[in-house]
Amino acid sequence: MGIISVENSDRLFWLGRYSERVYTSARLFADSFDKMIDMDVENYAVFCTQLDIPNIYHSREDFCRRYIHDEDDPNSIYSNLMRAYDNAIVLRNEIGSEPIAYIQLCVYDMKRNRTASAPIVGLQKIIDNILAFWGIVDDMIEDENIRNIIKTGKRIERLDLYGRLQADRESINREISRLSGRITKTNLHYDENKLHKLRELAKQERIDYDEIVELADTLRRD
Repeated sequence: MGIISVENSDRLFWLGRYSERVYTSARLFADSFDKMIDMDVENYAVFCTQLDIPNIYHSREDFCRRYIHDEDDPNSIYSNLMRAYDNAIVLRNEIGSEPIAYIQLCVYDMKRNRTASAPIVGLQKIIDNILAFWGIVDDMIEDENIRNIIKTGKRIERLDLYGRLQADRESINREISRLSGRITKTNLHYDENKLHKLRELAKQERIDYDEIVELADTLRRD
């Protein structure tokens, strides 16, 4: 296991979180878009409530345009993609050029998608490239600690989103188990008591989703 600076450990962690946020946000947007087209033109308000983001959008069309592409909206898919890219680009020595290339492809696809008549098609390319990025992380990065830090960020982000969306018990348990298997193999500082509490919460008859979100977001310590 090579020595990774605290700063780069943080970047690897957030690369995992932001890449997962782009992936899941794109998938959720596609589901919400279908509902807005078929049934409920204001379903975007439900979408914002579920993800606990401010509803700053004025209409379905405004939401579809700005949530995907708006550089000034910190919650947009584009903004989160650029955060992933900013972290990836300075980690070339840690992760190599191949994983970065797939994040770059996402950026290119996002920019091309701005003028597309069918934004969902463009988002699918971004989803595919994020999946390819995770695959190449497994295949090309030899340092186990680096892989585990990226995937710890990924699992924490997914658990946070599942908590906000009040996912089923099986999904919550699966992500807690995967997170436990990753974070304990990293050099990250984390609160073992909170990890234990997450495991216990998932066993309770009534899942406290708000507490799961809070524990996931505060599990890691600087």
